[in-house]
Amino acid sequence: MKQWKHAFKLDPNKHLSEEGIQAICESGTDAVIVGGSDGVTFDNVWDLFEKIEPYNVPLVLEVSDMEAVVPGFDYYFVPSVLNSKDKTWVLDMQHQAMKMYGDMVEEQLLVSEGYCIVNEEAKAFLKTNCFPVTDEDILAYARLVEHLFPLPIFYLEYSGRMGEKELIRKVSGELSRTQFFYGGGIQTKEEAEELGEMVDTMVVGNIIYDDLEAALRTVPGHKKG
Repeated sequence: MKQWKHAFKLDPNKHLSEEGIQAICESGTDAVIVGGSDGVTFDNVWDLFEKIEPYNVPLVLEVSDMEAVVPGFDYYFVPSVLNSKDKTWVLDMQHQAMKMYGDMVEEQLLVSEGYCIVNEEAKAFLKTNCFPVTDEDILAYARLVEHLFPLPIFYLEYSGRMGEKELIRKVSGELSRTQFFYGGGIQTKEEAEELGEMVDTMVVGNIIYDDLEAALRTVPGHKKG
């Protein structure tokens, strides 16, 4: 996981053809994450898992609903939404995950993410009842997960729009033990290459459903076939 530079995120509540799924899984990406902000159910997670499981790529389920946890993934990411006003998204869901799947911790299958959701118009921001954050807040959260409450991952999520490059660089400078995931607004090969110099792992999601070929070009070393 530490070596991952690029991951695709597939939403079980969105449609992607089997040819598109094959292209994503065989693209050279380091991992495929399954997760979404709404409409995530056991059935649609299971349906997507069955389609991607045959491919030789690490599979991650980002847990947003304990009732939609499907067995068989390589990792289960449990987000703590640091700028949520609701304790459910900061601690309660994590507590429930430990009650139900705590044995996975020793197997290193269950991984905690410190999430900061920035885009105030994003579904994830609204669903998790977040409050707006300043640059200073974001840097403080990065320091928190690096030093005070050490977590394996700090995920800076802009959900559909690109973050400010200078801020991303500053966040990166705060993290050494914690792996820096970034998601939001990555649409071109050039943007991916620039971000690749700043973050540990970039996550590409929305563009998959708008322009699959553009999404594929964000994979490091991608060659147009």
